Amino acid sequence: MQTFVVLGSIMMVLAVAIGAFGAHIMKSKLEPDKLKIYEVGVQYHIAHALGIVLIGLLASHDPDSAMIKAAGWLLFAGILLFSGSLYVLSVKRARFLGPITPLGGLCFMAGWVLLALGFM
Repeated sequence: MQTFVVLGSIMMVLAVAIGAFGAHIMKSKLEPDKLKIYEVGVQYHIAHALGIVLIGLLASHDPDSAMIKAAGWLLFAGILLFSGSLYVLSVKRARFLGPITPLGGLCFMAGWVLLALGFM
């Protein structure tokens, strides 16, 4: 699944850039509790972007597996919802995003479960 290797690699570039931005610029602009929220977003972003790359590499085992494909898309959705909402919440008072963060976490969990099931 070349798509997931490319998508995961792009997400890794973004994670590194967002992390560097946080370490060099946001560190002096955010309160410590908000910086922690931002950093959690970066950590999950990196972990799950690597997961997307892994899915792309593992998909050669069964390139037609709907579960493996769904796992990749769920991890991508998780990055957007979980990490994305944390990035915004760290700099804005966007309380409406509060319920979005757990949905991203559910996407992460479902993605990993589907990946496991795809190999059973």
